[in-house]
Amino acid sequence: MTELVRVRFAPSPTGMFHVGGARTALWNWLFARQHGGVMVLRIEDTDEARNEEQWVDGIHVALEWLGLDWDEEYRQSANADAHRAAADRLYAAGLAYYCDCTSDAIQARKPPGAPPGGYDGFCRDRGLTFEPGRALRFRVPVGRTIIDDVVRGRVEFDNEKLGGDFVIVKGNGRPIFYLANTVDDLDERISHVLRAEEHLPNTPKNQLLWQALAPDGPPPPVWAHLPVLVNEARKKLSKRRDKVALESFRDEGYLPEAMRNYLCLLGWSPGGDREFLTLEEMLAEFRLEDVGSSPAFFDVRKLQAFNEHYLRAMSPAAFAKVAIDHLTAPFASMVPEIQTRVTTLSDVIGLVDFLILPEPPVDAAAWDRVMGGATAQPILADARTALAGVPWESKAIEACIREIAERHALKVGTAQAPIRVAVTGRTKGLPLFESLEALGRDRTLGRLDAALARLG
Repeated sequence: MTELVRVRFAPSPTGMFHVGGARTALWNWLFARQHGGVMVLRIEDTDEARNEEQWVDGIHVALEWLGLDWDEEYRQSANADAHRAAADRLYAAGLAYYCDCTSDAIQARKPPGAPPGGYDGFCRDRGLTFEPGRALRFRVPVGRTIIDDVVRGRVEFDNEKLGGDFVIVKGNGRPIFYLANTVDDLDERISHVLRAEEHLPNTPKNQLLWQALAPDGPPPPVWAHLPVLVNEARKKLSKRRDKVALESFRDEGYLPEAMRNYLCLLGWSPGGDREFLTLEEMLAEFRLEDVGSSPAFFDVRKLQAFNEHYLRAMSPAAFAKVAIDHLTAPFASMVPEIQTRVTTLSDVIGLVDFLILPEPPVDAAAWDRVMGGATAQPILADARTALAGVPWESKAIEACIREIAERHALKVGTAQAPIRVAVTGRTKGLPLFESLEALGRDRTLGRLDAALARLG
C-alpha cells in the first residue's frame, strides 16, 4: 500500500468490554501492524448520561491484557468544536438546513399506512436560520451511494431510502454521531474503517458527509464491516442475555493467549485444520480480504478447549505463576482488612475462600437462620436489580444497599444479612461492600441469582 494505513478502534465507555469489541480491536491491530501503519484508540465519550471514567480505564486494561497497544489516543468530546464548525460549513455551503418540525408534526404529515420514521423534506426550502431548538439536517442528494466493502463487496444504497434528509445536529445543539465520527475520521486521517456489521446501514451517511466536507480532500476510508458474533441459538450476542464481558473471562482464569487466538478465528481462518496460532503467526497470515460475512458462533465450550490447550502447554513454573496470580488477585485490595482479622495464617482461608471458590461455602445453619425470614427473598431480588446498574466500587455499592434497606424499612445490617449469606455463604467476615467489589459484578449477580433460585 502506498498510503500510510491508519485504523481506529472507537469504543464507547458505557459498560464492560464486549468480546465483539475485543475481536474488532484485535483485527484492527493486526491490520495496522502488518502494514506498518498507525493504530488509533478513540474513546467516543459524547454520551454524557452513560459515560463513566471507570469504563475508560476498563478499555485500557482490557486492550493491555490482550497484548494490544496503540499509537495515538483521542477523546471524541475534545473535538466538539470541530464537529460544530463542520456543521456550520455544511450550512454555509447550502448542504444543510435548519428544521423546526417536531416528531408529531412529521408523523401527522404521513399518509395513512406509511411506515414510521423518515423525513419528507418539509423545511428544505423554507430558509430557516439558526434558533435554539431547531435541528440541522443534511441535504441528501438524489441518486445512489455505493460502498465498496472489503468483507461484503459492493453494496448499493438508494439515497431516497436513507430516511430522507437526516439530522446532523440536534435541536439542543449536539452533533449526531454520524457527523462526529466523520469529522473525527477526517481529522485523524483514518484510511481504513474496520467495524461491526451493525454499522453498515450508517455507512452511506458517513460517506455522503465525508464527500461533502472534503470534496477535494482524501477519498472516504476503505470500509470493512465485520461479521456479527452470535450465541448458540444464532442470535446476536447480548449483554443482557449472554456472557460477553471480557473482564468476566479474564477473572475466571482464561489466558489472554487463548482468548486472542480464539477471537481471531471468529470469521477468519488460516486455512487447513490449523487452529492454534501464535501472535506472530496471526501477524503473518491474517488477511482482511479473507474475512467471511456470515455470522460467527461465539462458542464458550470451544474457548474453554483453547484455554485448556494453552494451560497445558505452559511450563510448570509459568503455570504456577499464573495460578498464584489468579488466586491472589481478587483479595489483594483487601489485605489490610484480612491482616486485622487473623491470629494465624491458617485463618486467612476462612476469610477469603468465597473469593476463590466457584460457589460460596454455604453455612447451612446461617442459611436457615437468615434466609428463612419473610424479607430475604424481596431483599435479594431488589439487590439483584439494583446492583446490576451501579458503578462497581465499594462506596457506590454501599449507597445502593443503604437505599435498599430504606426501601424495605430495615436497618442496614438487617438488609445486608441475606446478601452476605448469598454471596459469601456466612453471616460474618470481611466488610461486605469491599467484598462485593473484590468478587466482581458478574460473580456477585450470579450468586444472587443462585440464592433466589434456591429460595424458589
